[in-house]
Amino acid sequence: MAKDYHEPEVELTEKVRDQVRAINSLKEEIEAIDWYMQRVAVASDQELKDIMWHNAKEEMEHTMMTLEWLRRNMDGWDEQMRTYLFTDKPILEVEEDAESENNSNDDLDSL
Repeated sequence: MAKDYHEPEVELTEKVRDQVRAINSLKEEIEAIDWYMQRVAVASDQELKDIMWHNAKEEMEHTMMTLEWLRRNMDGWDEQMRTYLFTDKPILEVEEDAESENNSNDDLDSL
């Protein structure tokens, strides 16, 4: 759909159009998680809360599947995921470490 693109669709490769589809799907899945979590927070019936929590987890699964597809098919995702995911350090400390490492590598590249 034209509204999904900021550049002329005909000028985008099929690969880029697939990446746009994945990113839009990712946004929709995250939005669905948000909606379910809000409903879980306010529902008074425990069984309904459990069902909506189950539904939210399903959306999380879809989100992760799409993120993995992006990691495999769009430059930059793999490096960022390897830097930030599954670490126990404070996130901003991870960023500082990554920036320091990149600056060191840039210095070595200039030699």
